[in-house]
Amino acid sequence: MKNPSDKKLKIDTECIHAGSEPDPIYGAAVPPIFQTSTFVFSSPEEGAARFAGEEAGYIYTRMGNPTTSALETAVATLEGGTSALATSSGMAAVSTVFFALLSAGDHVVCSQSVYGPSRVVLERDFSRFDVRASMVDTSDLGTLQASMTDRTRVVFVETPANPTLAITDLAQAAQIAHEAGAVLVVDNTFMSPILQQPFQFGADIVLHSVTKFLNGHTDVVGGILVFKDPELMGKVRGVLHYHGGTMDPHQAFLVHRGVKTLAMRVRKAQDNAKALAEMLSAHPSVESVGYPGLPGHPQADLISRQMKGPGSLISFQLKGGLEAGKKVLSTVQLPALAVSLGGVESLIQHPASMTHAAMKPSDREEAGITDGLVRLAVGCEDAEDLLADLRQALDGLS
Repeated sequence: MKNPSDKKLKIDTECIHAGSEPDPIYGAAVPPIFQTSTFVFSSPEEGAARFAGEEAGYIYTRMGNPTTSALETAVATLEGGTSALATSSGMAAVSTVFFALLSAGDHVVCSQSVYGPSRVVLERDFSRFDVRASMVDTSDLGTLQASMTDRTRVVFVETPANPTLAITDLAQAAQIAHEAGAVLVVDNTFMSPILQQPFQFGADIVLHSVTKFLNGHTDVVGGILVFKDPELMGKVRGVLHYHGGTMDPHQAFLVHRGVKTLAMRVRKAQDNAKALAEMLSAHPSVESVGYPGLPGHPQADLISRQMKGPGSLISFQLKGGLEAGKKVLSTVQLPALAVSLGGVESLIQHPASMTHAAMKPSDREEAGITDGLVRLAVGCEDAEDLLADLRQALDGLS
């Protein structure tokens, strides 16, 4: 991306221009879709040099593709990293990190309130290879510190947490991890680089399910890993390429297209969420609201230091528990009853029976994922329409 001055560009500008150099062959303003499985070498010597890593260039799309590289450049730029690896799904990103950094006998500390499959893959699959995992409240720094061992290799944090929205102090988490010789991995899906940039606080790897905000249109599944240290990226890249969880060029094209409107979408959805959270907190049928933007939040000081805004995810507990939650899910009209988040449309779901259903009930309860908890992923509709719809659903409970 050409920079008109030496001054760092604002993130809204970077969303539009990062990774979007004009095509050198035909001058296309948008990076083309290189829908090819393999790349032709000009000579046997060139092929050998590329395989040996002595010459830059593409070999095979599982190992790199110009369209995918454009997306990787864009997201690395937005996060303030040096490089990125796009993956076929968010869980491909999570699993690749664990495969690359963990060996038999190693230990990982993970946020207990985290995307359900991220936890399940540790407890069910990696445990078979003698990898131990401690699921703890990483927002409690004393608990995090006490969970570290001499075999801890990874601290995996999701903040705000899914779905409780608990906030972990990334600077302190990085210090605790690094003092133990561990790598801090941060799932930044809920915030996107518009609202939080974990590298500023010491993270080693930042990951996203690009299915969510980065793509923004609920039509692509994908993930991405972003790095500060090129050596660490190289270690993870080898695992990704051999395990095969890489992103295809058409996915990459669509996600890169979505990134161009990321800042606008994130801020619009956030404005809507603020209004909805205020309404929910005042409604007599609502027992509690988890939203980082509400006045009096117990972690307000940390939120102001670490985040550029509270985001657009809301969790709320209804006084009527599970049955009240089911009724609200059935009577809202605008938010679709579906899992996921970060699209232009609002989505509503019940974590205990949906995204976190694979967790043991006792583990869900300990993580704050109660049977009456509802998660609302706020989209970009008109705020008044969303308010009226949610209000009528709540009023129907009385």
